[in-house]
Amino acid sequence: MIQVTKDSIIGDILQIDGQTAHFFLEIGMHCLGCPASRGETLEQACLVHGVDADEMLRKINTHLEKSTA
Repeated sequence: MIQVTKDSIIGDILQIDGQTAHFFLEIGMHCLGCPASRGETLEQACLVHGVDADEMLRKINTHLEKSTA
């Protein structure tokens, strides 16, 4: 199973599972097509958007667990 961390790059997360995009859209990150945003780490994106990175990790990893089960 793939495990996302705070250091995971957003573009890599989206490539693993495009359905994770909705988690980023929920926090107001609407520029997912922008090369700069896709190169940020999960932790950087959460910091910029005022979101708890641990909570975001939990949501994404739970989603990935369910989609690979």
